[in-house]
Amino acid sequence: MNRKEAQAVKAGKKVVKSLKQIVRETTSPYWLVTRAKIILRATAGESNRQIARELEMTRNSVIKWRRRWQENYDRLSALEEAESSEREVREVLENVLADAPRSGAPPTFSAEQVVQIVAIACEEPALSGLPTNHWTPAAVAEEAVKRGIVESISPRQVGRFLK
Repeated sequence: MNRKEAQAVKAGKKVVKSLKQIVRETTSPYWLVTRAKIILRATAGESNRQIARELEMTRNSVIKWRRRWQENYDRLSALEEAESSEREVREVLENVLADAPRSGAPPTFSAEQVVQIVAIACEEPALSGLPTNHWTPAAVAEEAVKRGIVESISPRQVGRFLK
């Protein structure tokens, strides 16, 4: 990113106000505060090198968040024009400044399957014909397969869900 691009960061009054609020709040997550600081400094005209030095981070990280901001600028400026509420502005900012989805294997079990497995563990074992007072992960796994919730599942995975 050259010097000209580094100065191109813009933000409307509502967005800047919301970014400043994020930085001031003691309950804001660290990652969000750091990224809000990057954008605020960038809107003030600071260079990538200055921002990186002051926030003790790499220049590449600053460049990454400037780029992300610029990619979403139209979306952010539409908030200003649409007279969006502070809450709406905050939600969009958190989305823009959040980590991108990471690669990796897709989840093996859907949220619905996990909920159904946990629900089994909340039932009385006697309702399923078991002669015990409490569920074990192995028994829950067996019952989930028997009910057709999943094709197969290990007792260890059930244990992770119940943890």
